[in-house]
Amino acid sequence: MKTLFAMIIGLVLLSGTTHADDYQVKHAGALKDIMHKGDISAKFSLIKLRDKEGLYALGAMENLKGEIQIFDGVPFNSFAENGKLSFDNSFKKNASLIVYTQVNEWAEFKIPNSIVSRKQLENFIERTAKGRGVDIEKPFPFLIIGNAKSIAWHVVDWELGDMDHTHSKHIKSGPNGKLTNAEATVLGFYSNKHKAIFTHHTTNMHMHFKTKDNKVAGHIDEIELGQNMLLKLPRTN
Repeated sequence: MKTLFAMIIGLVLLSGTTHADDYQVKHAGALKDIMHKGDISAKFSLIKLRDKEGLYALGAMENLKGEIQIFDGVPFNSFAENGKLSFDNSFKKNASLIVYTQVNEWAEFKIPNSIVSRKQLENFIERTAKGRGVDIEKPFPFLIIGNAKSIAWHVVDWELGDMDHTHSKHIKSGPNGKLTNAEATVLGFYSNKHKAIFTHHTTNMHMHFKTKDNKVAGHIDEIELGQNMLLKLPRTN
């Protein structure tokens, strides 16, 4: 009887604990198919993600006609319209590439002011995640919040029929620029196992963002961190 009681108490305690594997990163489409095969067809419908709590997602729209950003279940997708940046807050779009997860609770960490470059940020995220019990051999999401010194960004607007895909052409195909002193929320996914799937071959991170004033959102090409920025990782206990 005591053994049964102990088992019940143990199950109750476990049910209230958040573990690193409570979230699961999923993806559809692959960068290598886009870049090497010119396959920009729809691989996923965003409508499947509607009403999912704690949803975070990034990617590229069908036919590379815009960027996908979803923060805590709220879409803030960006695309070009008459050469200008426009936004779509619905789940009506399809994706040629998407990475997504659900996170119920985040743990917050101050980023040292000595962390400035993208590479320094990647190393800091890896160290911090590993130190907090996140399995870095599996993909995981992260958020960066605060005032970035600069963000180089783009929103892809691909010309249908063009099969010659390069990163530089993607950048120049649609709205792009460099923001300075940008108050923003960055959504990223880290993985050391998904190069050419949802991260480029030179990095373990794929990052999108939106500014606090909701005037710009899209894919991050380069970022230079500002002072007193915050990193958020899925909470583990």
